[in-house]
Amino acid sequence: MADLYLASQSPRRRELLSQIGVKYQVLSVAVPEEQQAGESPEAYVQRLACEKSQAGWLQLTSSTDDTPPGPVLGADTLIEVDGRVLEKPANEADALSMMAALSGRSHRVLSAVALTSTQGTRSRLSSTEVAFRKVSPDEALRYWRTGEPVDKAGGYAIQGLGAIFVERLSGSYSGVVGLPLSETRELLEEYGVTVL
Repeated sequence: MADLYLASQSPRRRELLSQIGVKYQVLSVAVPEEQQAGESPEAYVQRLACEKSQAGWLQLTSSTDDTPPGPVLGADTLIEVDGRVLEKPANEADALSMMAALSGRSHRVLSAVALTSTQGTRSRLSSTEVAFRKVSPDEALRYWRTGEPVDKAGGYAIQGLGAIFVERLSGSYSGVVGLPLSETRELLEEYGVTVL
């Protein structure tokens, strides 16, 4: 039995958990990602993290094994600019529109982490301000064509080529990558999972 189950297919989240010495197994969960009417970006990202964690827990506990599994970690990350949520770009036009909205200004990256076990579900939220330099339409198009933005919230990856757009960051770098490690450590230790 694993110490922790990760309800995410994200290679970035796997790398970050490994970076802090956590042993885990990956679960595949399907949770619809759609913001509800009137739902704030903060509430939305936390709800998704909790739903992913709970879906993973349900998957584990629906087996006939009586031994309670280790806790299940779920996470979600989104970009918010002017109250608008930017998730993964649907296509090239969407990605270019996102880059235009982020160009030459600041935005917030909201990253939530949730843990579910026999103790219930708890979550934490990380908010990071990221400032972009001006990005030309041609540069945005070249970036899109690298393939990197395709599955990234807000259409960029700070840990990859997207770093060239970032002028400054205030908050959690790992939260922008996809898993806020300080908040994750706090939750894991509450649930008895050793970090480092």
